[in-house]
Amino acid sequence: MNIIQKKVADGIEMIVSGRLDTTTAPELEMALKQIPAVKQILHLNLKDIEYVSSAGLRVILLAHKIMLPFGGRMILKEPSEFCRQVLEATGMDAILAFE
Repeated sequence: MNIIQKKVADGIEMIVSGRLDTTTAPELEMALKQIPAVKQILHLNLKDIEYVSSAGLRVILLAHKIMLPFGGRMILKEPSEFCRQVLEATGMDAILAFE
């Protein structure tokens, strides 16, 4: 998995590529926990995710929860077809915002 983080006008964009599974989810979790505790939007770009497991889904939900206490929010940006199917199958698409 590869994570690229960049500043955007209204917050931060994290571009995640590769597999988001038990092995790689802790790396994304660590990156998420480094986000400054200020009101902003996290754009979690999942367009290049090849596979996502339940561990990956847990970290995606964690990203959403991390942003809430500061009045921020998370938006999933361009999830890959596989990622979108998994989010829909688990009902997470009804909880999370998409761009």
